[in-house]
Amino acid sequence: MFARATIVLLIALNLGVGLWWLLRPEPMPTAPPDQPVGVPRLRLLAEATPQTRETAALAADATPATDAPLVELAADDPATGDAPAAARPRACHRIGPFADDAALARARGVLAPDVRRLAVHVPRAGGGRGWRVLLPAQVDRAAAQAVTGRLAAAGFNDHFILGGSEANAIALGRFGSEDGARRHAAALQAAGFPAQAEAIAAADARRWLDIEVDTGFDADAARRATGAAQATPLDCAALH
Repeated sequence: MFARATIVLLIALNLGVGLWWLLRPEPMPTAPPDQPVGVPRLRLLAEATPQTRETAALAADATPATDAPLVELAADDPATGDAPAAARPRACHRIGPFADDAALARARGVLAPDVRRLAVHVPRAGGGRGWRVLLPAQVDRAAAQAVTGRLAAAGFNDHFILGGSEANAIALGRFGSEDGARRHAAALQAAGFPAQAEAIAAADARRWLDIEVDTGFDADAARRATGAAQATPLDCAALH
């Protein structure tokens, strides 16, 4: 009797579960996660319009077979907004002179991070015909600047302070003949300045650096950083 009642109960329970399964309401659809701002939603190819599917097929046919990912290069860098170097305004300068290879190498190391192109310029030797007048090196740049102030007060305005291996010496002009250089040196000596006249054939062989940079580059700051005496504008067509 007990066993028969148990069987009837199990049959009733199974029928109840089956009936509930058939009559249960449809589950509520799960809401998709929020899409990040600025990220387009992925679509299945079947969801695309016929025109989009045709365009995708043509692009797939034209894509070369390769395992490397395709990268599209934009004209401007979207991360920085910088235009390519060739499209930005440029300027060129000649900085120097540098007396030897060591001074040249140091200057190149200073300038390299900030320039587009850099070339070494070596003027043609003067054949011994050129001469220059200069004052010996002062103890430091401040002392050299004090001397140039005295020179200007005495009426000698053609001067500049040298750098490199001749740092803080003062150049007082170049001359095409020995006589002209010695006369100028004598005039300076008469005014109380220990000027010297010397041939500049060796100086003509010193090196310069020709650089191409973005406009706005501080050439005078570059001159000071490299220890050069001069930084002059240069026609970029002359930079090889």
